[in-house]
Amino acid sequence: MFYLSMLTQYIGQYMKTRLQYRADMVVELLSDMMFQITNLVFILVVFGHTQFLSGWNRDEIIFIYGFFLVPYAVFGAFFNIWDFNERYIVKGEMDRILTRPIHSLFQVVLERMELESLFGAITGIVIMTYAGIQLNLSIEWYDIILFIVFVISGALVYAGIFVSLASIGFYSDARTSLMPMMYNIGNYGRYPVDIYNSVIRFVLTWILPFAFVGVYPAAFFLEKEEWYMYSFLTPVIGIVFFVLSVILWNAGVKRYRGAGN
Repeated sequence: MFYLSMLTQYIGQYMKTRLQYRADMVVELLSDMMFQITNLVFILVVFGHTQFLSGWNRDEIIFIYGFFLVPYAVFGAFFNIWDFNERYIVKGEMDRILTRPIHSLFQVVLERMELESLFGAITGIVIMTYAGIQLNLSIEWYDIILFIVFVISGALVYAGIFVSLASIGFYSDARTSLMPMMYNIGNYGRYPVDIYNSVIRFVLTWILPFAFVGVYPAAFFLEKEEWYMYSFLTPVIGIVFFVLSVILWNAGVKRYRGAGN
């Protein structure tokens, strides 16, 4: 209850701050939408030259992309920690975090919230709805529950990977370029893994499991029975990777010795 209370208070303060600069928020939302539309246009351009991509048609790829945007939006709203090393380690703000009686990772998450990123989830659902209509997909009552579970699990996969990367900062105070590189690798999860070679497919499934953010859970709703096993593994992968990332984070915090002078 204490953590829930802190979350609601932080969200309240965040909304007050953002609403003071409404124009900036609108511009940011529009820029995010343009970025998402650009990626969608890229898919349409690709399918302007072919009807299938490794057995997947255009609307199936669009559906996967729309699904991917939803967990990615949740991750972006609550785990915006791409600059953790520079801000909290190099500049010493981690010292301030550790003086408070609340888990350090939870504080960092609260401080770096960008709730406007959740707008991307709306865009993703709209894209999924369009593709689903084109594909004549049927919806069962349990699909909504599974959708929520898969979205949360996909967000946990992303969070687990990036929290683990942020934890490296406790062992090295040098600026690194791993975060931007990993964001780019994460984009591979927007597309079916069978369009890649076996090595990339293995990496995206078991090492950096971005495929569990997009294609694997989306395959369930697309009724791709050969992928069902991976679909139902999504919650397991999300929980495992996030728990491991928290363990790495706690170990790094214990090693942290402060910014010094």
